[in-house]
Amino acid sequence: MKGIREIRNRIKSVRSTAQITKAMQLVASSKMKRAQQAAINGQPYAQLLAQLLESLVEKIGAIKHPFFESRPVKKRGILVLSSDKGLSGALNSNLFRMAQDIKPGQAAFVCVGKKASTYFSRLRHEVIAEFPLSDRVHFSEVRSFVEFMEKEFCEGRIDTIEVIYPVFINTLRQEPMLAKLVPFEDFKKQLEKLRMQFEGMQEPVKDAREMTFEPSAREILEAFPSLFLKQEIYQMALSAKASEHSARMVAMKGATDNAENLIGDLTLEYNKARQAAITNEILEIAQAAN
Repeated sequence: MKGIREIRNRIKSVRSTAQITKAMQLVASSKMKRAQQAAINGQPYAQLLAQLLESLVEKIGAIKHPFFESRPVKKRGILVLSSDKGLSGALNSNLFRMAQDIKPGQAAFVCVGKKASTYFSRLRHEVIAEFPLSDRVHFSEVRSFVEFMEKEFCEGRIDTIEVIYPVFINTLRQEPMLAKLVPFEDFKKQLEKLRMQFEGMQEPVKDAREMTFEPSAREILEAFPSLFLKQEIYQMALSAKASEHSARMVAMKGATDNAENLIGDLTLEYNKARQAAITNEILEIAQAAN
């Protein structure tokens, strides 16, 4: 009977775990759909911004901005978009693998999410800042850490702005990527990359109209690289959140399925043990009667 009691307690424990993982799966599924929709809703603004920039570049010409000035890379600036919580499969470990060849001192890390700051601090990398990011990604949150990196770059403490983040492809597939953003290449090439990123983005239309710029065309155009960088990283943050919730939903679904399979195996084992105990009791009664 002791074996039966242990199996029964084990079934109860596994069933309780399955209920928890099932609930987490449903929550992650709801958040995933919302994050995917937010990523889709942000694309038209990014496309319109890129088209507007292309029209302005055609009229004004080259842009003078610190983001376009190449310089020797003494220290890389890397933004890592990770999660605050685990239980998301190999999502974070795949991200950190993108930086495994970077030695301490070669880069300064800005970490979004506790998993990244814990990992890089443990490896004694230079973590210069840590920022939170809510499930409902707000542009104001992204602006805070992008402006911090812009300041570090313009003051010469870092020589690049790079982003490690998971690219959301579909519910079952998220790929880690290291994107090098600043210094920008030729602005037209940068916009061409954006066009390749967003399917269905229209080719620039020649605009022959005369335009009046206030305060001046040059000042307006030179303010655009910073806005362009914020919008690009904002889209990356949306992709990272969609990837996180998708990975967590898949991981929790796998855990729930494994728990249900284990409950089935334990139930079968319990029934066998119970049947064996009943048979032994019948044999004992029969022997006592004889």
